[in-house]
Order: sequence, then C-alpha cells, then structure tokens
Amino acid sequence: MTAEEGCVRVAAVGDVHLDADVVGRYRPALDHLGLKADLLLLAGDLTRHGTEEEARCVAREFGGLPVPVVAILGNHDYHSDQQEGVAAVLRDAGITVLECTGTVVNCAGVRVGVAGTKGFGGGFAGACASEFGEPEMKEFTRHGRELAARFGESLAALDCDVRISLTHYSPVPETLLGEPLEIYPFLGSYHLAQAIDAAPEVGLAVHGHAHAGSERGATPGGVPVRNVAHPVIKQAYNVYQLSSVLMPA
Repeated sequence: MTAEEGCVRVAAVGDVHLDADVVGRYRPALDHLGLKADLLLLAGDLTRHGTEEEARCVAREFGGLPVPVVAILGNHDYHSDQQEGVAAVLRDAGITVLECTGTVVNCAGVRVGVAGTKGFGGGFAGACASEFGEPEMKEFTRHGRELAARFGESLAALDCDVRISLTHYSPVPETLLGEPLEIYPFLGSYHLAQAIDAAPEVGLAVHGHAHAGSERGATPGGVPVRNVAHPVIKQAYNVYQLSSVLMPA
C-alpha cells in the first residue's frame, strides 16, 4: 500500500500477550512495516502477566522499527502491579506510552495526534453500571468515568491535522459482537465514546481487549471504531488510511 498525498497509513494491533515463548512471531512482518505504514499503534495487553521481564520481550519485538510506535497498556499489563516499570521498559526502547496523555507525530508532513488510555469497564447505554449503592460499585463506576474524562481532555487538546483515539477497552458495543453479552460491562464503556465524540474531528478510534469481538463499529457521533485485538484481525497488524474518509488497506 502506497501513501497518497495528505493521507496517513496507520498500522495497529493489540493483545499480542508477549512472553519469551512468543518473541519473534511478529517481527518478520514488522521489519517491512515502513513500506506499508507511517505509524504503528499498540492497543494494550502487550504482555501476558504484566511483568518487566515480559515488557523486555515487547521491547525486542516492537522496538527499533522503521516507523514511530505509540502504545497504551491493557489490563494484563497491570496484573503484576509493575505497570510503571513495564511502561519504562517500553519507553527505553523508543516506544511512546500514553495514559490519559497525547502525542503528535509528524508523518510525511501530516501532524498525527494520538491520545491514549487503557480505559475501563462500566458498560453501555441501557446496560451500564451507575454510581449508586455500595462504595465498591461507586468506585468501579467512578474510575471509568474519570479516566474517560481525562482521556477526552487530552484528545481534544491535540494540535494536529489528524486525530486518533487509542484505548484498550472498547468505546462501543458493536465491536464486542461475538463476546457473551454478560461480560460487555467488563469490556468497555460508553464514557469513552462520549469523550471521543466530544473532541473535534477524530478520524479513527482503535481498541483491543475483546478477543472474540468484531473488527468494525462506530461511535454515536460517527467516528470509525476498529477492534485490532490480534485474535480478531489474525495478523501482525491491520493498516488503515486516514484522510477525509477512513479507508481500510
């Protein structure tokens, strides 16, 4: 796929769950990434159990690539309470790691803004948690809402030509189709979609987490949403071309 003037080719994958026994699985395809994409997004769950040792495997696999790499962490990357160390290992390998923050990357003269957060659960309209009742339920619901609000501020504040949302949890239920309905509240939150729709001219929203979900959806405001979990896309990455209209590679 060749780049068109004014367009950006965005590669993305999530849920690679790297450990020592998986190192090398993606690298052969990644070594040629510069011919197919201008930027790579990693949508969380990069490790299996969230250890720094596993993060070094991610750094070996996704570090030193011919394009900028921007990542967020997923729930697996938090499992061992080493998320700060995991992020530090990735940053040392030249990977930009976001959490309720944003970055702007120059891709062939196009300023691509990416804001990212792991996000959290909570569910979707008509079947969502509320800040009512036990303190634990209030805390669960509040955490997702507050994360989405901080993420939304970062997304809206980007000074760029093309704006991209990068989360682990899903902002919409459409990309969860195939997962049991009972676990939707643990796979995403409508608060993320509200944050995306409140930001100006978001061209693409990328997420992972839903291994049995579907690739395509859209926010209520019409922003294209893509589930790039590796078990869904079944390849090293998907590429999306962004201009005035999102086009799959």
